[in-house]
Amino acid sequence: MSRNPEIHRSRRTSWLRAAVLGANDGLISTSSLAVGVAASNTGREAVIVATVAGLIAGALSMAAGEYVSVSSQSDTEEADLERERLELETEPDEERAELAGIYRARGLSPALARQVADQLTAHDALGAHARDELGFTDFARARPLQAALASAAAFATGAALPVLLSAILPLSSVAIGVSASSLVLLAVLGASAARLGGASIGRGTVRVMFWGALAMLCTALVGHLFGTTIG
Repeated sequence: MSRNPEIHRSRRTSWLRAAVLGANDGLISTSSLAVGVAASNTGREAVIVATVAGLIAGALSMAAGEYVSVSSQSDTEEADLERERLELETEPDEERAELAGIYRARGLSPALARQVADQLTAHDALGAHARDELGFTDFARARPLQAALASAAAFATGAALPVLLSAILPLSSVAIGVSASSLVLLAVLGASAARLGGASIGRGTVRVMFWGALAMLCTALVGHLFGTTIG
């Protein structure tokens, strides 16, 4: 075994996607709520209620959405595995030949492909078909509960900043303070996600900051117009 095993970025995709999506969503949506309600001049209590409610509702919504989505993926994977398990029981020779055909298509000679198929079938037939025929890998398998918890925790973490700022900043400074702080944190999140994923840091940072700024601007306009109309 290698003393220095390679670390591939693709192994991070399952948890990285849920964590980044949850944190960005929590920060952008809750900050937008704070900015929009503050712009309507309805008072600090309304801003705090809106942001706390947004944190709770958003975290639960993210958890439920991720759980349902990833559960559907998991159900599909299990159905495919069950089908392979049945075929291995009823048609072992055909399945071994199918596996050998996959290895021939990847460049092995017919004799070597048969030998590899025979050895992998003897060792773990279902695992070989899951990996080489269906494309399932352990690090990319669907894990509904893990995805749900990661999304909820990430959303709550991202939403915590605007909730805190809404409670401690002067009401007149909530919109500006939350917007500026959120954009800075969005830049950090975008850069961190890009770095972990091996993508362009600049592009990742600008992309998340742009959509965050747009969301807060739109809700500020709505809050201002609503407050003006009601007032």
